[in-house]
Amino acid sequence: MTDTSLSAPGLSRRGVLKIGLLGGAFLATAGVTATLSGCSDSAPAGGMKALRASDLPFLRALIPVMLTGAVAAEHMAEAVQGTLAGLDHTLDHLSPEMLKLTRQLFDVLALPVTRGPLTGVWGSWEKASADDLRHFLQRWENSSLGLLKMGHGSLLQLVMMAWYGRPESWAHCGYPGPPKI
Repeated sequence: MTDTSLSAPGLSRRGVLKIGLLGGAFLATAGVTATLSGCSDSAPAGGMKALRASDLPFLRALIPVMLTGAVAAEHMAEAVQGTLAGLDHTLDHLSPEMLKLTRQLFDVLALPVTRGPLTGVWGSWEKASADDLRHFLQRWENSSLGLLKMGHGSLLQLVMMAWYGRPESWAHCGYPGPPKI
């Protein structure tokens, strides 16, 4: 007789909860460790209002990968700088609690002990290839851990809002700009 039950092999609800709790505890511990070890200096980088020097290597590596196809290669450096400026402006206007959570996310991504296991990028962000970064983004987007999916969504929204808030991005998506008054 053929088994026609609908029970799926794999994780039970209890197993998923355990993984979620362990993942959350790991990320919380990493964030606290980063804060206590001095990895997360709260002073802004030179010329920035909210972004710190420890945030910039990751963002400078990530932004070109996220803007691939929307920006011509010869304009990518200006697009990255403009997106960083827009992101800094956005972060400067977040509530203190949201800024704290965003900085914790950046701290987890900057700290080598958490960066490797969570992203698959074991070296520095400056040495990561575009394929490494795409793999990291796909890994977080498709993760079974809700916390990593939220991290992916946050990064995507922050970078895309900063880019598409800039007038030079509008032509690519067919937006003529705000109406003239």
